[in-house]
Amino acid sequence: MTVLKVIAVLATGFFFGLTFEGIARKVIARIQRRYGPPWYQNFIDVFKALSKHGISHGWIFDFGILMALGGTIATLAFIPIGNLVAFPGLDNIFVITYLFAVGALGMAMGMVGSGNPNASVGVARALTQMLGYEIPYLVVISGVMYYYKTSSVSGLMTAQGDTWNLVKMPIGTLVAFISLLGMLGKKPFDTPIAPSEIASGPMVELSAKYMGLLMLMHTFSIFVEVALFVDIFLGQSNYFTFLLKFAIVWILATMISAVLPRFRIEQVVKFYWTVPLGLAFVQVLFVLLGLVF
Repeated sequence: MTVLKVIAVLATGFFFGLTFEGIARKVIARIQRRYGPPWYQNFIDVFKALSKHGISHGWIFDFGILMALGGTIATLAFIPIGNLVAFPGLDNIFVITYLFAVGALGMAMGMVGSGNPNASVGVARALTQMLGYEIPYLVVISGVMYYYKTSSVSGLMTAQGDTWNLVKMPIGTLVAFISLLGMLGKKPFDTPIAPSEIASGPMVELSAKYMGLLMLMHTFSIFVEVALFVDIFLGQSNYFTFLLKFAIVWILATMISAVLPRFRIEQVVKFYWTVPLGLAFVQVLFVLLGLVF
């Protein structure tokens, strides 16, 4: 039964992740007064890339890509998708955080192993940006765990009852959403990739099947990050209402990204360590003082 649930979670992440990415491309195109590609274009791109033979830059490069994809898949398996929970009782925020770090470190190792300086600059920017958005995000999550006395994601989802954390902790939800934009690499926080500056950053040396594997890793990463936000801040859901909430959050993030310019990397860190971090501490103070609706 657990194996079937894991397969269902991974299949959901694959199908709906690529679908929502395709919808995002369509939304951005319409905002820019273009027609845009069809919603299923990402499926075509992934399968086409995986069917081709790519150039390897050594075993560290290959191992890093496999580590990145494997770590992200393992993380996704622990994410509750509404009432679909593959590992009840083990969907712990600390477990998810550690597993997700495996994927991030694998990508960093593999891309630096390519030897391209643009890749190294992109990885350095990505790790620096991670240091920026993770601190306010973890401060907010710590406040949520303290309030509900649990670190289980499904437990946090159920404990909200009829009143979502969006209503109970609006400041924390706002901080988490701003941090989510950084996690997703959405503008103004797309500094690690920055195509006009460093030729797509970490992914500059990727081609063919290697690009296909990293596209899958990116899709699963997006699904994990948005799904955590939905589970923790948007209340209890069944499978279908979860996907509806996911779509709303994803499209909102996409629309915001489509109309904003890019921050420089020092601006990213300065921003996250001022306004969002300050608001995160305010939200935690409200929790400690019992000022939660």
